[in-house]
Amino acid sequence: MRRIGCLGLILGLLVIGGLFMVMQSWGGAGPAQRTLTVTVPQGASLASAAEQLEDAGAIPSAGRFRLFARFLGSGDPIRAGEYRIPKGLSQADVLKLLQGGRTLQRFVMVPEGWPSVLVQEAVAKAPQMEGPAPLPAEGSILPDSYSYERDGDRQVLVKRMQAAMDRYLNAAWKKRKPTSVVKTPREAIILASIVEKETGKASERRMVAAVYSNRLRMGMRLQADPTVIYPITKGKPLGRRIRKSELQAKNGYNTYASAGLPVGPIANPGKASIEAVLDPESTKALYFVADGTGGHVFADTLAEHNANVKKWYEIRRARGEM
Repeated sequence: MRRIGCLGLILGLLVIGGLFMVMQSWGGAGPAQRTLTVTVPQGASLASAAEQLEDAGAIPSAGRFRLFARFLGSGDPIRAGEYRIPKGLSQADVLKLLQGGRTLQRFVMVPEGWPSVLVQEAVAKAPQMEGPAPLPAEGSILPDSYSYERDGDRQVLVKRMQAAMDRYLNAAWKKRKPTSVVKTPREAIILASIVEKETGKASERRMVAAVYSNRLRMGMRLQADPTVIYPITKGKPLGRRIRKSELQAKNGYNTYASAGLPVGPIANPGKASIEAVLDPESTKALYFVADGTGGHVFADTLAEHNANVKKWYEIRRARGEM
């Protein structure tokens, strides 16, 4: 009897030890010596995914992984996509990663005020994407960071950027204030694109929007330098001073040569600039000029403005810029 008891104890310990080893193998550190990337194709089974994981070095054995997954996993299906497997990730967490669909995402960033030619270039350069990058209509893209997955279609990504702008603009337009001078969502985008290019200072956007709104109401020309540059470079930096002939050119965009809004946007404005146009500051200001600190100083009258311009020229001369 004593021998039978000892044998039972030994068998029990062996079972416990075996279970401990199984759990340690399943939940303990995995074999990956570095961060790995594994792609699970559409329609792939757990068996085929396990083979890929073993080949990549993310799990020690495809067969044992399937066995453990069957008895210790949740039973949820795995999802297709590209996955980043961190160094040492346990087999249990590898399965959860695939079942949760937490795929590796890449991003294309579109800063506020980018013209569409730069958006097109960024999408064209995005790695692991397919198809040509279309040139989106100016002002149709909402600046933001856009995720995409491996082998994503560039045209689909651009359409998603445009859909984001449509959704945002529709919602923002419904909240516009009576003080806004724009009559349509397209006018809002056109004016917001000018505001976006004229100031990078968040606190100034509503004031700049107000100056241009006041000018539009009075029939004054906007005289915005970025509208002169756009037909020349399609929104890219000019890299030199504007020529007198360019200030006089009538091309539908130049707001020195023509009154009113340009024929179209000159950039893709961000949310803050759109909101500024739809809710401009309450002011009588009609002019603004750089103040030497990265911002602008505003004026109600031409005499005040001329004095401010004189100060700006003095700052530039002191810097050796004139």
